[in-house]
Amino acid sequence: MRKKASFREGVDTLIGSNSTFTGSIEADGTVRVDGKLIGDVNVTGDCYVGNQASVNGNIVASNVHLAGTVEGNITARGILKILSTAKLYGNIKINSFVADEGALFQGKCEMLDVPTSEKSSEKSRRKSRKSSLYEETVYNEDTQ
Repeated sequence: MRKKASFREGVDTLIGSNSTFTGSIEADGTVRVDGKLIGDVNVTGDCYVGNQASVNGNIVASNVHLAGTVEGNITARGILKILSTAKLYGNIKINSFVADEGALFQGKCEMLDVPTSEKSSEKSRRKSRKSSLYEETVYNEDTQ
């Protein structure tokens, strides 16, 4: 019982398992749908769609974690994760995509572009990590 309470503290909006909500949701936090939602979700945080939940509308969020059914398009600026119980009927625009075995996805996938400045800074960070790791390995081998 205590685990549920701590989980819900991180969720700003919750559509309960025995609820049906008709309309669009716009929020600056995290939304979790465990019931039925007929409408769009547009949040700056994450969106969780529970195991028995269904969403008939589009979802736009930072990260989307899908265990239930969605009939609509999803845009995830971060990661879209669909679990084995998930059913997704719609197109997706994402940065990263993870699908568990058994998940159903029918639609088109478009990868979002990372701005050029972010790509170059990410590459330089990776290079510096590789070179420092390489230097440590070489240094340790030489000193032994």
